[in-house]
Amino acid sequence: MPFEKADRLRKLPPYLFAEIDRKKKAALAAGRDVINLGVGDPDQPTPEPIIRSLQKNAENPAFHQYALDQGAPELRQSIATFLRGRYGVEVDPATEVLPTIGSKEAIAHLPMAVLNPGDVALVPDPCYPVYKSWTMFAGGEVHLMPLRPSHGFQPDFDAIPDDVWKRTKLLFLNYPNNPTGATVDLAFYERVVALAKRHDLVVAQDAAYNEMYFDEPPPSILQVAGAKDVAIEFHSLSKTFNMTGWRVGFAVGSAPLVGALAQVKSNTDSGIFTAIQWAAKTALDEYATITPPIRAMYKERRDAFIPALRKAGLDAPIAGATFYVWVPCPRGHTSTDFCAKVLDEANVVTTPGIGFGASAEGFIRATLTVKTERLVEAAERIGRLGL
Repeated sequence: MPFEKADRLRKLPPYLFAEIDRKKKAALAAGRDVINLGVGDPDQPTPEPIIRSLQKNAENPAFHQYALDQGAPELRQSIATFLRGRYGVEVDPATEVLPTIGSKEAIAHLPMAVLNPGDVALVPDPCYPVYKSWTMFAGGEVHLMPLRPSHGFQPDFDAIPDDVWKRTKLLFLNYPNNPTGATVDLAFYERVVALAKRHDLVVAQDAAYNEMYFDEPPPSILQVAGAKDVAIEFHSLSKTFNMTGWRVGFAVGSAPLVGALAQVKSNTDSGIFTAIQWAAKTALDEYATITPPIRAMYKERRDAFIPALRKAGLDAPIAGATFYVWVPCPRGHTSTDFCAKVLDEANVVTTPGIGFGASAEGFIRATLTVKTERLVEAAERIGRLGL
């Protein structure tokens, strides 16, 4: 009998980046000089103090056994101290903090903790695909909230029908936003918290890029009075500390929500290698010295790349955060065919907006994760296409 995928996998949307990936691999195999602006992965190494911490703690035999499911108490305390210093937010490290294997797995597991079959999750469009896929895996229904440039890439909550609100149990947000780079202020979160209380729903705020800002520091939803009654926020060390491969992050917020997520995780994984947790503690403890130079590097890259793109004929806006540039396609191009043209004729890899959702058609995403001179060269190559 031939193998058949489970229905939940067959229901997933197709992988729309497959053709771009195929062309990128073919270009590299042919020896072409490809500039890859498609990957949201820092190109710089993890800072030395974090590496040294891992090296030291990896030698501790006590850390070679199973980790504590709820995370090392020392790391949970450092997370609480970081939140107090960065946001003025007080959390109980024992009940309102949960170290996670990166933020992606925690975000994926949350719908399993809060949704029953048929419940609705409000999901931004465009979005990080895990919001949609794991809502579906949990048996929930996805209701998309288009993020339009005319609305500051914020959801139009007034456009959500009353019957949808009645069935909604989970609202996903992601600011600073991937892929658009949009940010929000505290007033936005105040409205969100009020909506959540009115409609009796959970807010999941993906704050993976909160420390990748260039101007004003983005707020935390937990700065809003009463937010811990309804909200859980996900943080990642990946971008903040060049630690994408280390897989470490944390969830903070409502104690019942954090506890429900911890219950799902205790039935799924066995925690984070304790030596990595101590390295994460080092990163957070030394945030004030480690992260500002990383931010400054991306700002310098952004400030060189945006003018070069504009000179090439692309009306790229200046994002206030993330290391992404959200570029409108030239008139007459879809995001897919423009990405293909840029790769085929300029040897530059970008990501088509349509891969993040239907509302992202007409845009491509470029990353700032290559050196400044290569970013400028990429823009110059695109400019030679005569757009």
